[in-house]
Amino acid sequence: MINYLTSMDGNILIFIQEHLRSPIVTPIFRFITSLGNKGAIWIILSIALLCFKKTRKTGILAIIALFLSLLIDNILLKNIVARTRPYEIVNGLHILINKPSDYSFPSGHTGSSFAAAIIFYKELPKKYGILALMLAILIGISRLYVGVHYPTDVLGGAMIGTFIALFVYRMQFNLKVNDRKSLEI
Repeated sequence: MINYLTSMDGNILIFIQEHLRSPIVTPIFRFITSLGNKGAIWIILSIALLCFKKTRKTGILAIIALFLSLLIDNILLKNIVARTRPYEIVNGLHILINKPSDYSFPSGHTGSSFAAAIIFYKELPKKYGILALMLAILIGISRLYVGVHYPTDVLGGAMIGTFIALFVYRMQFNLKVNDRKSLEI
């Protein structure tokens, strides 16, 4: 089963390389993927949200979600699963950026992107939340385009990031309810 999945993932990456890569689009996807390096764009946006009282809670929730994504995706799961990067296995796959030094599953770029974007979507006006989700999706796609992740790595990162965001969002709601109850006693 794992061999079949890896083979299917590899075929998708070769298809992207042979049919979707172009000299016009490549610099755009390199830039998009760089936005996700170390969660930079999401950290910057979260810090910016901390500067305004109206959006401070959103910034705090996003930073918590980003921290949990780092712990779960990059420190825990990548080292437990230890999946080899696709460019080391898929014959003929050429990467378009420097080789990452960690394992492949899950995509940390995608995980952090969805962790922050889902918080933004839940907390900010929808037009900003939708833009954040669009950027998260583009960052995930960019990881496939540049050849450093399998599709299942990106899908896994998106699912884990979404779960983390919803967990953080729900926990802050539960804390509010519990705080009110403790004040009433």
